[in-house]
Amino acid sequence: MNRKQKTEEFALNAIMYLVIIFLLSVFTFNLQAQVVTQDDLVIQNKESVFKKVYDDFLKYGTFYVAGNINNPYQKQSIDYVVRTNPSGSLYDVPVVENATNYDPFDYRYGFGIRRIARFDYENKEKAYYDGTEKNVALSAPTAAFNGFEYMFHWEKERERGEVFTNHRYFLRHTGKYHIAKIESREEGNVGFKYSSAEIRGRLPIGKKFSISAGVIARTHEQAFGYNPVEIWLNETTEYIDPEGNVFEYAANAWYSLGFEYGYDDIYYTQTDENGNQIQDWYWIDPEGNIVANTDLEFRETVFADLMNRFNREQWDLLDAFAEYAPIVGADFYTYNEKMWVHAYANYILPYHKYFKGDEAFSYLNRNNWGLGGLKEDSELEQWEDYQFGLIMGWKLTSKLGIFVEGEYTKFWDTEIFNSTVGLNFEL
Repeated sequence: MNRKQKTEEFALNAIMYLVIIFLLSVFTFNLQAQVVTQDDLVIQNKESVFKKVYDDFLKYGTFYVAGNINNPYQKQSIDYVVRTNPSGSLYDVPVVENATNYDPFDYRYGFGIRRIARFDYENKEKAYYDGTEKNVALSAPTAAFNGFEYMFHWEKERERGEVFTNHRYFLRHTGKYHIAKIESREEGNVGFKYSSAEIRGRLPIGKKFSISAGVIARTHEQAFGYNPVEIWLNETTEYIDPEGNVFEYAANAWYSLGFEYGYDDIYYTQTDENGNQIQDWYWIDPEGNIVANTDLEFRETVFADLMNRFNREQWDLLDAFAEYAPIVGADFYTYNEKMWVHAYANYILPYHKYFKGDEAFSYLNRNNWGLGGLKEDSELEQWEDYQFGLIMGWKLTSKLGIFVEGEYTKFWDTEIFNSTVGLNFEL
């Protein structure tokens, strides 16, 4: 089982486990409330259980299948290259060819089922769902109503010739005094993959404000803060001369990475027409083809690709990571026809504990790597993650209004933010 399969298995198990807890808690409460001694009411009670499941979980849900096709990105200029005429020599009239890269058309298709409540200021964008909708309820700690909300969406897309798979699985139950949520999300075109499960106690303060606190567990595939090739190049060794002097030098010369992947360097000398002698190394690939005429050219071209290849291979050797930490949140919401404000925040405290994955390569050690590898007796470094958003609208007159929307998220080394501000004037 590879790393990706392990992560998906862990996320799936977490989702199934919490789904079972959610459903059992709802069903158990319902059954306890309806247990009676009369035998002739048993069937009616069972029917009411299924009716409650439909009303609380399926009613108002929407199943959809959708897709789209778009023109690909087109460069505004055409690229040309010069090629040698096959029937002539290098100095004959060359052949000019169009070398512009033309990507195939972009597409997206997917399917899902959703039941997400909209806040009063949110209008339904279209008369149908296609999976591209953005809802504040997916980020805000509390929902627009108490009960179950969910979205299970899967899609595949092609963008600029590359094919990606995306998904977002979201399930939350909000009560007057609790919030329970699980989520798994993947955005293939930006390399973002994330799963979480959380449970919080919730305290309403009046009708507009609430605070919450609990614990959140999160997974991440990427070993944030761990750069394998940098660590490999920073490995050192020592040489002691006959006088006892100690000299430290790099254990892995940068160019030796080429040898690891079958490349070879060949020393050569060359004398130009002025009698100047040039000395360097040219590089060949495993098939014997020349790929660089100098060490510098090799490092600026092929070597850069080898560094990324080395990192990917080393990251793939690591298991996925999972950690938990305390989380607190706050939510303020007020709405009327002339003004609305929705402000929310989530703060993950710096008390993270990894329960899956090698802690040595975890985010706790992101600043503890240096010459020679992991520093001895280094202390684990905690961190803070947070998310906050603001949606505000104000109708100054019956025809003039302003609005402000924004959200900022910081998880590990990843920052995601967006904002919108504008003015509407109705003629």
